[in-house]
Amino acid sequence: MSLGEFLRGARESAGLSVDDLAERTSIRAGLIKEMEKNNFVHCGGDTYARGHLRNIAPLISANAQTMIDLYNEEHSTDSRKIHEMLVENNVTKIPTERKSISWKTLAIASISVIAAVAIGQIVISNSKSTVIPTGIASATPSSVPSEKPTVAPSMKPSSEVATPPTTGELTLTISATRGSSNIDVVVAGKHLYKGSLFQGETKSFSDPSSISIYLSNAGDLDLTLNGEALAPLGARNQEIRKTFRSK
Repeated sequence: MSLGEFLRGARESAGLSVDDLAERTSIRAGLIKEMEKNNFVHCGGDTYARGHLRNIAPLISANAQTMIDLYNEEHSTDSRKIHEMLVENNVTKIPTERKSISWKTLAIASISVIAAVAIGQIVISNSKSTVIPTGIASATPSSVPSEKPTVAPSMKPSSEVATPPTTGELTLTISATRGSSNIDVVVAGKHLYKGSLFQGETKSFSDPSSISIYLSNAGDLDLTLNGEALAPLGARNQEIRKTFRSK
């Protein structure tokens, strides 16, 4: 739904004609008709267009910020930041997060390997030291418990490594629970959905390997991944980009 269609529908729902709205807002009826056709060229620039939307919003029971967000996305000349973040024709920018994540993961894995090797050397040295007295005095009961501590350290690393992998298709559900937001969902290099998600609306997306998203108002959205609710990704009006991958 374009901003013009939204304006016309909200005005008609409020029971106002174009002339009624023009009289109450001091905006020319001809300009209002152009705005409802999604043409904001004659508004006099972004500042005046946003001002008109703020004046119209309370009269048609609409959220002014939601309409301004739609205007910024569809018409504003200074809102290219969103398009630069999404890089509509070059989705390879989203996987740049993958490099930083893999670097951190590699560092953590390296530290874990070094720690495991150190623990293994301690266990081996302890086991060697306990075998010699056992051969010399096999009848002494103290040699039996000396072997038990060698078992306990070897079990700790195995419990830490055994983490259940997440496999299967990803299903991501986005719900505009507390407010509206602009969203962009990219799967396999294609934009499955790019536009507004109004308060009360819910959309679901699925892919076997990964789903990349952009949210302009993360604080007002609730996300569910494979049936499990996710923690909020950001605050109200905070722009967030994130990629979910199947391991």
